[in-house]
Amino acid sequence: MNLSRRKFTKEFKLAAVRRLEMGASTAEVARACEIDPNLLHRWRREFREGVETAFPGLGRKRASEENRLAELERKIGQQTLEIDFLKRVLQRVEESRMLQAMKVVEPSTSRSSANGKKAKPEKKR
Repeated sequence: MNLSRRKFTKEFKLAAVRRLEMGASTAEVARACEIDPNLLHRWRREFREGVETAFPGLGRKRASEENRLAELERKIGQQTLEIDFLKRVLQRVEESRMLQAMKVVEPSTSRSSANGKKAKPEKKR
């Protein structure tokens, strides 16, 4: 049989130790968490030696992963705002171009004189 080693998060370890500290028996907590009682004793010892430094393994890794995830989510949100802004700007530019295209007057092919009368076409000689 190929058994892989189980990994427990910092939160799981803290919850188990807190149950011990609240008066639950080691055997009871070990059965509920499906872990060896000796492991619980080790976790309690690490916890009592220093709450801040206890369980540095997966718990801290998870925190860094959560920080990375939060950073990426912020970045996605920022990029979404930028894309929306650029879409609105592009729409305004396209609207102004269409308005300018509609205002452009096609040049006249006939000549007009200064007094507003049309000039007669010249005769070929």
